[in-house]
Amino acid sequence: MNPVLLLLLDSRAPTGAHNHSGGMEVAVSQGLVAGLADVEEFCRGRLRTSGQVAAAFAAAACGLQLGPAAVGQARPAVPAEEWALLDTEFNARTPSEAMRAASRQLGGGLRRLLRVILPDADLQTPWAECPSPAPHHPLVLGAGIALAGGSPELAAKAAALAACSGPASAAVRLLGLDPFAVQAMLARLAPDIDDCAAVAAQSAAGPPRSLACAGAPALDLLADFHLTAEVRLFAS
Repeated sequence: MNPVLLLLLDSRAPTGAHNHSGGMEVAVSQGLVAGLADVEEFCRGRLRTSGQVAAAFAAAACGLQLGPAAVGQARPAVPAEEWALLDTEFNARTPSEAMRAASRQLGGGLRRLLRVILPDADLQTPWAECPSPAPHHPLVLGAGIALAGGSPELAAKAAALAACSGPASAAVRLLGLDPFAVQAMLARLAPDIDDCAAVAAQSAAGPPRSLACAGAPALDLLADFHLTAEVRLFAS
């Protein structure tokens, strides 16, 4: 695999992801997650909802960045409106203001990383005309994977894995879980992550309005409630 892809997919990549729990902190604080079994169910729930959406949009962004150019021909420039539409569609699927802000924060962090590890790449096209200084994280992830030589299928897998690995990592700190047991739990989720990515990558060939739109209203409400906590270890 391309070393740049490995850097992008490494959980230690300095994108600020360590500062986000993906809803795990508030779930723990409200007693909804208390042990390893609960963490596993939480991650499975994220895969079926926000993980499915993130995977679909990462795959779509990767495909948009790659473009339909034939072998031996230059890739035509992607109209800025297409990137803006993709960003707007993802925004519409993220009703929680806190989750929208977190996604854009993570998108900005990943964009800064891409500028460092891919200094010769054209990093302006994918997000120059987005309605915010930083587009949503799945868009930057998909575009970055394309720039590093990856495929929409890989972009979908990366987004689906992140939907689980982020909360799982936070749970180790929040609940004092055995990190080896948590990694074993993530390994058990591998078939579900692959299934989520496969469905997302298949749907990504359609127009943005047809992409996954599964939601988790309880997590949306908890994400906004999390901002009212007096003491927080994580930004989200």
